[in-house]
Amino acid sequence: MTTFADLGLSQKVLSAVTDAGYTTPTPIQEGAIPPALEGRDILGIAQTGTGKTAGFVLPMLTRLERGRARARMPRTLILEPTRELAAQVHENFEKYGKNHRLNIVLLIGGVSFDEQDRKLERGADVLIATPGRLLDHTERGKLLMTGVEILVIDEADRMLDMGFIPDIERIVKFIPFTRQTLFFSATMPPEIQKLADNFLQNPVRIEVAPPSSTAATVVQRLVACGGKDFEKRERLRDLIRSQTELTNAIIFCNRKKDVAELYKSLEKHGFSVGALHGDMDQRSRTNMLQGFKDNEITLLVASDVAARGLDIPAVSHVFNFDVPIHAEDYVHRIGRTGRAGRAGASFTMVTRRDAKYVDAITKLIDREIEWLDGKDALHSSSDEGDDKPGRGRRADSKGTARRSGRGDKPAREDRPAREDRPQQAAAEEKVVEMAPREIPAEAAAKPVREERQPRQEREERQPRQEREERQPRQEREERPSRQRAPEPANANEDRNRNRRHGRDNDDREPTPVGFGDEIPAFMMIGS
Repeated sequence: MTTFADLGLSQKVLSAVTDAGYTTPTPIQEGAIPPALEGRDILGIAQTGTGKTAGFVLPMLTRLERGRARARMPRTLILEPTRELAAQVHENFEKYGKNHRLNIVLLIGGVSFDEQDRKLERGADVLIATPGRLLDHTERGKLLMTGVEILVIDEADRMLDMGFIPDIERIVKFIPFTRQTLFFSATMPPEIQKLADNFLQNPVRIEVAPPSSTAATVVQRLVACGGKDFEKRERLRDLIRSQTELTNAIIFCNRKKDVAELYKSLEKHGFSVGALHGDMDQRSRTNMLQGFKDNEITLLVASDVAARGLDIPAVSHVFNFDVPIHAEDYVHRIGRTGRAGRAGASFTMVTRRDAKYVDAITKLIDREIEWLDGKDALHSSSDEGDDKPGRGRRADSKGTARRSGRGDKPAREDRPAREDRPQQAAAEEKVVEMAPREIPAEAAAKPVREERQPRQEREERQPRQEREERQPRQEREERPSRQRAPEPANANEDRNRNRRHGRDNDDREPTPVGFGDEIPAFMMIGS
């Protein structure tokens, strides 16, 4: 039987492994550690819960015993798809590297940039990061990755699902070509295989279990339930209460909105429950996960952010409140239980509309899953409105509800169609113009706007306008630039009186314009 001492690890690492209580490596560790110590690229494929994290942490610690990191130039880089996985890898380095003096830096979202910059300034022997936050530091000029010797891409299939592949391709361009690359994944779809071929150079392929297989220690059951949300929640509560061996459990939902709703429902019915999804801030996510690990919380309602790589060995049950849309997610979800050889149980709640997803799962894992109450219970469950088109509300391609044609409100018969309204409005307007116009007596008594001013006032303004027209053009243009004469002391009083009686009162003479009828003597010189 192979032991860790037979794998070529350093004494400091062996001492930490022994203190942690491990003596025999798992198959993935036994296959990955020796070539990793030799500097070979590795393609590791193993089901979740088989110890892949220690498979790259232990050889990295041994190789990092030589050399020191410089400021803002990490020596190794580990990419993780989620903050929780990155934090978990950080804990593994602290546990197995307790005999080393290494600077381990964690770059994840939800944490202050300034605090992370200070850690990078001291130098990072090990840099653990999510792709988004790593690129943020790189684009700010706070990080230089030309000194990276070892690159680890963990949970590569999850990276593909979350859309991180373009970011990873950008990051790899910053790293020297002569690096060592360790590539780990629980599943190996064709897209991931193509990505591995681009990143790895003559890798050692280590496949200790068939891709996408589930642990034999996990009892899997399908549970038939109604399609309404309240029916599923009621069925889940009954199912939880019926499990006598349940110590703690993770309940998975497909959407973050469903996580919040189910959490409130279970809390309302007196269960010890917590929630975990991607919209929560990092402090809340960390505290919630730690409370679940410390058995302060019995049930953890989570999205798929908790389905990958979280190492909580004592989880007894997993409940899939929603059937995962992607079959690979089923393998990762139920992998949270039955870890390290322990027994576990998983229950997946199925409605009639989930049949195609269940077929994809059974095809992926290449085995049939037994029904808890028999498959006939699925047909007897009440799914009113789920499979009957034209009734009530139905979902469009984006999953949002909209009204069917039968439930729409009929149009009013007396309301003209949209395209006929402009023509009708034009016709009505034409009819109005052609009709004889009747003027009410009250309106006829009022003078029109042009005749509101008295005739005498308009006649008195006429001479002034004629004088302005006779005035030379040069004088009219120079008039605005002249300096105003100082106003007399009673000018304000005169202005107020003018405002009260109007600008052009009948008892005032027209305002003189220009020099009036008198011409100054200096203008007559030389004439």
